[in-house]
Amino acid sequence: ASVNVEYVSANPTGPMHVGHCRGAVFGDALANLLAFAGFKVTREYYINDAGVQVDLLARSAFLRYREALGEKIGAIPEGLYPGEYLKPVGAAIAAQYGDALARQSETSWLPVVRDKAIAMMMETIRADLAALDVKPDVFFSERSLLMSGEDRVGATIEVLRQRGYVYEGRLPPPKGAPAEDWEDREQTLFRSTAFGDDVDRPLKKSDGAYTYFASDIAYHRSKLERGFGMLIDVWGADHAGYIKRMQAAVAALSDHQAELDVKVVQLVKLLRAGEPVKMSKRAGEFVTLREVVDEVGRDPVRFMMLFRKNDAVLDFD
Repeated sequence: ASVNVEYVSANPTGPMHVGHCRGAVFGDALANLLAFAGFKVTREYYINDAGVQVDLLARSAFLRYREALGEKIGAIPEGLYPGEYLKPVGAAIAAQYGDALARQSETSWLPVVRDKAIAMMMETIRADLAALDVKPDVFFSERSLLMSGEDRVGATIEVLRQRGYVYEGRLPPPKGAPAEDWEDREQTLFRSTAFGDDVDRPLKKSDGAYTYFASDIAYHRSKLERGFGMLIDVWGADHAGYIKRMQAAVAALSDHQAELDVKVVQLVKLLRAGEPVKMSKRAGEFVTLREVVDEVGRDPVRFMMLFRKNDAVLDFD
């Protein structure tokens, strides 16, 4: 049987941090076990290279580009990525384009800078994963779902609409805490309640753009089309609330023929001699995976990441 194990899938907006390390090792060990047991395993990494985060990455890299041209850029504005890891990206762009981009409007320079920044970040991520001896077979780009002249997200929504799982309607206001994605308007909804979810889920935002969920459904449809009957996703604990709707989508797309098994990986608390480890200088807000592997060594890191069950919090000294 063919199994797709998707793990890590860190946003390409910076180097990987210790939190990603655990998902990487857990997913890899799980894939090793499945392969040993005779399954045909594909190890997959989903690159979130569409949407707001990568535009913020591009704007942050553009500042470092201007800095590389000799400008004083001052403090990095709130909301952009402050880490020094974008300095080499800025320098590479300056080396390639000189000051040409600095004279262009954002509409012109943004796609150029974004592509270069994502490519360089993915190079770093691949190298960081290799340092852990994690080598995905497939890197699947979210943007590819909307590129190359066909809108695979829209096509997926239409397939579900024909099966009666997509409709236009209003969502009731959420009970208790206000939900971030709730809007009081007529919208395109996926009938995830038909599969045991609490509410139906929006597929389009008010500006007509697709929700993350819509892209994720199209991505999982691609896995099914590639012939995988068994899908395993390894997610961080912060995505646990997303499991039911994704399982509902896979059930709807496959007529209950395929199964999505989501493994949740809890946080890693990093200590040194019992004291919490201070943040990384280069990354700005977190300790990178690479720093830990360089200090402790690959195999001890892999061992420690598997030392506790995936859904229990892990203290790593």
